[in-house]
Amino acid sequence: MTTASAEPLAPHVLVVFGATGDLAARKLFPGLYRLAAAGRLPAAYAVIGSGRNSPGTDAEFRDQVRAGLEETVDDLDRDVLEELLGRIGFCASQADDGSDLAAAVRSAEQELGDDVRRLLYLSVPPSALRSMVEMIGREGLAERARLVVEKPFGLDLESSRELDATVREVVEEDQVFRIDHFLGKEAVQNILALRFANGFFEPAWGRHHVERVEIDVPEEIGIEGRGSFYESTGALRDMVSTHLLQLLGHVALEDPGAFSEEAIRDARAAVYDDLRPIDPGRVVLGQYVGYRDEDGVDDDSEVETFVALEAFVDNDRWRGVPFYLRTGKAMAATHRQITVRFREPESPMFAPEDRPCPNDLVLDLADEPLIELELRGKRPGPDMALATATMRLDLAEEVPEAEGLEAYERLLLDVLRGDHTLFARSDEIERLWEVCQPVLDDRPNVHPYPRGSWGPQPALDLPDGGWRVG
Repeated sequence: MTTASAEPLAPHVLVVFGATGDLAARKLFPGLYRLAAAGRLPAAYAVIGSGRNSPGTDAEFRDQVRAGLEETVDDLDRDVLEELLGRIGFCASQADDGSDLAAAVRSAEQELGDDVRRLLYLSVPPSALRSMVEMIGREGLAERARLVVEKPFGLDLESSRELDATVREVVEEDQVFRIDHFLGKEAVQNILALRFANGFFEPAWGRHHVERVEIDVPEEIGIEGRGSFYESTGALRDMVSTHLLQLLGHVALEDPGAFSEEAIRDARAAVYDDLRPIDPGRVVLGQYVGYRDEDGVDDDSEVETFVALEAFVDNDRWRGVPFYLRTGKAMAATHRQITVRFREPESPMFAPEDRPCPNDLVLDLADEPLIELELRGKRPGPDMALATATMRLDLAEEVPEAEGLEAYERLLLDVLRGDHTLFARSDEIERLWEVCQPVLDDRPNVHPYPRGSWGPQPALDLPDGGWRVG
């Protein structure tokens, strides 16, 4: 990590655009509370929520934040909560008028003293990003600021380039933090530790020993009141062009040589350069039955709530190894896992039908990292027969005194520190849209699938032998 992590944090004014929205309630304010509880926020700071519609007085906004924290955070420390709430206010703003917000920011800065930095968090829909960034530039809010942009970064290659051009007119690249919370998960960072800190994994990490990789993120919940958002994005833009392909980048990268922002981002970008544009013929789109009845959804909508696809990384390490990516709403179960399936040994000692299961390395992407390796051994008894055994690494159990950080907590802290390691660079984003653009230009048909299923049958048949789960 960068040496900035050991330095005291400068005073900050944090502005949360979209402060009354779902993301702010579920992730951003809980992340700030956890940082406050751990003593990781600056000694001097203020939080200004903003949005088009005011929730009322500052006190009423604080009550709204309090209610959200009581719902999302277990065992709230009341002293920490009241201290945080006492630093929070609200100021309405719109894309065409941010003068009141700019005045509120400057007033808060005067109270905090010298050397105050700004953290501007844009938790707004993709369609509103450009106009909000332009407003930030007009009002002079970009000075001394770090700008956090939520995914998806645009809606296709053209719009992502237009957004990037707008951002570059207002701030420098080193001021921009394109956030993908999957990269803040302990389990995702643990992929790098697993590979490069253990001598027995890295030599087998590639096409000579790996048969395929699955990146699987199904969800039991539906769109949960986000109908209008999903109608403008769909699962491909919401999940694949961001989360799933970012995970692929971490699985497939070459040894960066250091855990630093330049090394990690360069290694990830190299993977994306080698990532073959996705073949629409190897993509299955689906929509769960009942989606069209959701609020904000068109009666004849063809927006996908499910995507499964096959991808390839055309370099010496991974050439010919399929990466299968799957995500969907209203599915049979919720899990987030990466499965690395190793090739069968060439030895004829055991017939294929006598081998009870594949050799799978499974990385569970829950908040507490869990890694399992499925192996074969001799079944106890008089005959030479195989049985399956599982080796498990549970770091939360092995290191109980460690204090893990939830993804948004970790990424907010990194923004405060100015550490870009776990944030996407503009060239990475552009390349991922180039990879996805063929599917947007030639969209496959959308298949219906029942709620509580594993998606459409063509998706189940996509990997040879089916998915690890479902």
